[in-house]
Amino acid sequence: MSSPERSAPAADGGGADRVWSVDDHLDDILRRLTPLEPIELQLLDAQGCVLVEDVTVPVALPPFDNSSMDGYAVRVADVAGAGEDTAVVLKVIGDVAAGEAQLPTVGPGQAARIMTGAPLPPGAQAVVPVEWTDAGHGAGPATTMRAHSADPAGASGEVRVHRPVEPGAHVRARGSDAPVGEPALAAGTRLGPPQIALLAAIGRGQVLVRPRPRVVVLSTGSELVPPGEELGPGQIHDSNSYALAAAAREAGAIAYRVGAVADDAATLRATIEDQLIRADLIVTSGGVSVGAYDVVKEALSELEFRKLAMQPGKPQGFGLIGADRTPLLALPGNPVSSYVSFELFVRPVIRALMGLEPVRRETVTARCAARISGSPEGKRQFLRGWYEDGAVTPVGGAGSHLVKALAHANALIVVPERSTGIDEGAEVDVILLG
Repeated sequence: MSSPERSAPAADGGGADRVWSVDDHLDDILRRLTPLEPIELQLLDAQGCVLVEDVTVPVALPPFDNSSMDGYAVRVADVAGAGEDTAVVLKVIGDVAAGEAQLPTVGPGQAARIMTGAPLPPGAQAVVPVEWTDAGHGAGPATTMRAHSADPAGASGEVRVHRPVEPGAHVRARGSDAPVGEPALAAGTRLGPPQIALLAAIGRGQVLVRPRPRVVVLSTGSELVPPGEELGPGQIHDSNSYALAAAAREAGAIAYRVGAVADDAATLRATIEDQLIRADLIVTSGGVSVGAYDVVKEALSELEFRKLAMQPGKPQGFGLIGADRTPLLALPGNPVSSYVSFELFVRPVIRALMGLEPVRRETVTARCAARISGSPEGKRQFLRGWYEDGAVTPVGGAGSHLVKALAHANALIVVPERSTGIDEGAEVDVILLG
């Protein structure tokens, strides 16, 4: 990542008494970042990345007229009188398979057996599907061609055609998908499978993109035990690092999950310094509040730790660390607080590093299906909800430890700072997750 210029904190800056709004905190983070430097990547390595160049079509798609059916390449005039009871008999002069370079010329009264994707031979104007013929066997309408290895004679002899065709029938014309010089993909396009397919089809083996950010995720807390291990007294399983790493991957990043770090400032500092070599962004959870064991505040004094007018997620930290000024977002440790903070702050940072717009999740207006009460005045509250068919239903309570409720939500209900509740049936803003 190119080194962002670190601006000085605001005058009250990060002072302990200032309460930041959600929007001001995010805006302050984003203005200190620059997108990752573009690199050339092979196509499959570029999946999920953002294109930084306009790409035009260098060769026509398809590059030649070709058949869209298995059948017979014919001249239109030769089959004009074909019918169910008045079959037209044509001489078969050979096969045209996909990839064929030597093509027979179709003259009057002739046909070439042709396969899907094969080039239309000279003289031919259309393709008659094999189902409209007897496939050269002298019986009624065929349903398929026999394999060439089993029936070499099918490339010669005669074929009876039972239906006429118009010029160009069952032919994919050269350039009908995309002519030469037409725009293929614009800069800013995120490359998914269809875009990769198009780049491959026009012959691009590599492209210039902004790479996916490398995000290092770690949890702090001496009480944390990895999933799969037995819990001792006072211990809990570490869910945050898994949730945040999964969320980073879903946002488009390459995520590295580091095991939970105990509440020791020197250990945490050393762990983070070791991770800087592979990080475009570091995300921590826990240790940012006002307790005696809030190790992130102790270990990373160069960060700005803030109080935000939001629930959950009031304590937040941010700074640029190390020689490369790598962004670090320090999130609170309660599981819901951590995840909500990711959605509001970390995900936009990942998208900004990738050069993706918009950086924020989509917000829609929905009808609140149940009354919401008890929201703290002066804070923007984010409640878990289930959004469907223009309505949203709260899921679980407001507690920042309710992981199960989070797992059954697909949206965040936004209760604005000026409100202490939402009436049933009232409109409310909803942030869609996923």
